[in-house]
Amino acid sequence: MKLPRLGAGLFVYLILISSSLIAQVPGVIIAHSPASSGQYIGSPSICILSNGDYLASHDFFGPKSTEHTSAVSQVYLSKNKGKSWVKISQIQGQFWSKLVEIRGKLYIMGTNKHHGNTIIRNSIDGGYTWSEPIDGQHGLLLEGEYHCAPMPFLEHRGRLWRAMEDAMGPIKKWGKRYGTFMMSMPIEADPMQASSWTKTNVLRYDSTYMDNHFGAWIEGNAVVDQQGQVWNILRVDNKSTMDEYAAMVKISEDGKESSFDTKTGFIGFPGGAKKFTIRYDAKTKKYWTISNIIPDEIKVKNLGKNPASFRNTLALCFSTDLKNWQVKQVIFQHPDEIKHGFQYVDWQFQGKHIVLACRTAYDDEEGGAHNNHDANYLTFYRIKRFRK
Repeated sequence: MKLPRLGAGLFVYLILISSSLIAQVPGVIIAHSPASSGQYIGSPSICILSNGDYLASHDFFGPKSTEHTSAVSQVYLSKNKGKSWVKISQIQGQFWSKLVEIRGKLYIMGTNKHHGNTIIRNSIDGGYTWSEPIDGQHGLLLEGEYHCAPMPFLEHRGRLWRAMEDAMGPIKKWGKRYGTFMMSMPIEADPMQASSWTKTNVLRYDSTYMDNHFGAWIEGNAVVDQQGQVWNILRVDNKSTMDEYAAMVKISEDGKESSFDTKTGFIGFPGGAKKFTIRYDAKTKKYWTISNIIPDEIKVKNLGKNPASFRNTLALCFSTDLKNWQVKQVIFQHPDEIKHGFQYVDWQFQGKHIVLACRTAYDDEEGGAHNNHDANYLTFYRIKRFRK
């Protein structure tokens, strides 16, 4: 059942009428992988090509996937602005990846597996076939154990910037193993050449941050502030409070140094315990994000729970200075936070609108998603006239 849109077309509230009736999945379904498959949909990415076509991608994770050996990603094409989609390729050895068009050429960047090498591939036929990252001249950028998500690329002062995480910390546990760094290259350089890229020093996990409640910083955004300073703004794990935070890591102009001020570097951020993407809109002179906020009434009822586990409310938020964020409008919401989630959204501006790809955990004919994290859908949605 599809309920009417409210609030200038932005607010969609979905609810199950009864246990026997499955509500319509919000947005357009790009892909579906039922919980029984043991392969869950991760890493949604979307890219608007210069010819007007849309591309979307996702990978598979979970107990029956090959994420730890040679991960699989799939790529989908829409020629009618997201109304329908067709799968056009499957990439063996591609994980946590972002589609991007650089100077009219198509690339996908991520790792080859869970905690794998940092790689980039190109496609000369619009995403139907992809190159192989065989060495440092053909897309093998960093060998070792790395982590990322479909994070944005930033072009600023003649360089292309992209945040990454080193997963080679001394404590081999989630969060504790991750250190943050920034990669960058001259915009005219070849992204496929490892020698094109510069990386900053790695800032390691420090358990003493946030009064000894710091759990992780991951999935950083390359963003430039109004004064021209490049920042890496990261998701922060802190299970001690339902209030959520992001971390602002300063990046030097030459792309060689990351630095962090423990006194001012943590900022309040709606949905900061989950992955978010930040982009700047020159028309409003505001920074925008789509994140999994936790409404105040939900916080009060769930004190002591992990804020990263709440993914059932998705909202459009904005800031004028990157440090102070406001919620503009809820986009999707479902009353159940256990098996429903709208998460890991990747998005782009398109004129007056925003188009997005979402990792969606929702009802299907087989009993729904495994849980809110282990999504069974990749979905597309358009936020119309987001500035209003």
